[in-house]
This record gives sequence, C-alpha cells and structure tokens, in this order.
Amino acid sequence: MDMTDDKKIYTDIDEAEEKALAAKSAKGEEKEKDDFVELLKAMVFAAVIALGIRTFLFEPFNIPSASMYPSLLIGDYLFVEKYAYGYSRYSFPLGLVRFDGRVMEDRPKTGDVIVFRKPTDTSVDYIKRLIGLPGDTVQMKEGRLYINDEMVKREWLGTEQRNDGYNNNLYQKYRETLPNGVEHIIYELSDNDNYDNTPKYVVPEGHYFMMGDNRDGSLDSRAQGEVGFVPAENLVGRAAWIFYSTDGIGDKCDRDGIFGAMKSVGCKFIEWPKAVRYSRMFRRVRNL
Repeated sequence: MDMTDDKKIYTDIDEAEEKALAAKSAKGEEKEKDDFVELLKAMVFAAVIALGIRTFLFEPFNIPSASMYPSLLIGDYLFVEKYAYGYSRYSFPLGLVRFDGRVMEDRPKTGDVIVFRKPTDTSVDYIKRLIGLPGDTVQMKEGRLYINDEMVKREWLGTEQRNDGYNNNLYQKYRETLPNGVEHIIYELSDNDNYDNTPKYVVPEGHYFMMGDNRDGSLDSRAQGEVGFVPAENLVGRAAWIFYSTDGIGDKCDRDGIFGAMKSVGCKFIEWPKAVRYSRMFRRVRNL
C-alpha cells in the first residue's frame, strides 16, 4: 500500500472527525440558543400572567399607618379584589392604560374597606371605609357620625392601649353600626378632636365619602382640601383578606463592631418569626 494512500486515509478521517465535532458543536450551540429562547418565553409568559392577576384579580398592599386602627394594623399585608367595582385607569400598573370612567362598574356598599387613589395626589394609595354614597349627607357632631341626618348607632366597648407608630394612646373603643347593618369597631381619643365637628357634607354624584376607623387619627374625606370626595374612577379595589402581618422588630437587631452584621442576621433569624401576628393571617377584612 502506498504511503500517499495511507496519508490520504488519515487525512480523510481527520476531516470527518473535524466535521463531526463541528456539527456537534453547532448542535450544542443551537440547543443552548433554543434553551435560552424557551427560558425567555417562560419568563415573559410568567410576567404576563403575574401582570394579569395583579391588574384584573388581586393586588397586594400593606398598611403603613394607624388610620384604620383597630380593624387594620401597621404591618398588615393584604390582597385587594381588583374586580369588585370594575376597572378604571388606576387598575393598571404604571399608567399603561388610560381612559376615563370605569368599565364593568359595580357600585360599592356602605361599610366596604376600599383602596383608592388620593384625589389630590393620584400617585398615592389610601385605604379607608366607605361611609357615604352619592347623594348621602355626612356630618360629625361632637364625635358622633350622622348619615342622612340620622345619628349612627355606636356601643362603647371600653378602652384600649395601642401604639400608633409614634405614641402609646389610650383609645375609647366603640362598635359602630352603619345604616345598612354593617358593624365595625372604631377608635376615638375624644369626641372633641380633629374633625369631630364638621359641616354637613353632601356627596356629589359619581363620588364617595371615605373615613378611617381611627376617627381622630385619619386624614380622609372630612379633610376637603387634603382628600375630599373620592371620584368613582379612583377606586382601586375592595380589601379582601390579610395574608401576612407583623409587628416588626424595629432596631432590636442593630449591632455594632466587627461581627455586628453576623450578629444582626442571627438576631433577625430569631426575632422575625416572633414578630409575626399569626392570628391575623388569612383573615377576611370584613370580619375584623
């Protein structure tokens, strides 16, 4: 056999191996590309689903202030039913969709706890209880609520000490019964505090009158220059149920020194579970 032929055979084998390796490499690269595309598709699909749920079904909110004490506490995290009253431009995140009014509108009921956009600053979400429907009159006289010139029934339940995030206050605790029979608990520091004596408000058509359950610690529709009547299109949804609640740990785990960060993490690992209000989790807001 000629050496030239041997060399040709070896060359042919080398070329075949190179082609096989190149094909394998190209196939691998193509598979990696396909995997990346599939991953990207899955991420986009998941994002679309999450956006759809947040827009049309449920959106999470947390309670940052004491204005709805004792019904809702600072550190409560809740889901809001976006479909409860239909949809407006404020139902959509980041202002993606803009239109006037509401579609699939359903009228809220007196006593509903509602998340809405503050009329004087629509970038801010507020949560309050609906007290007055369009056409209703609402007035506070010496701490008592009047709807359509009728004093709303309230029953004294005693006193309760609670921290509002700044001070420990001694509240007067009442059970209030609205004209449609909805009962809820309210706090009063006194019957002669902020907005305990107001003019008679007439709720305009297409608007609602909102108030906090912590009557002396709430900025609401009684403050006409700050909040005022809430347009129907500003409603975001009805507060449905609490999925998480915590007292927080404040600065309890702040540590100094070389190992401060490590000690802080260890402290939080111990303190965070102790701060959870387990009894409030998975409770419906209307039952609080």
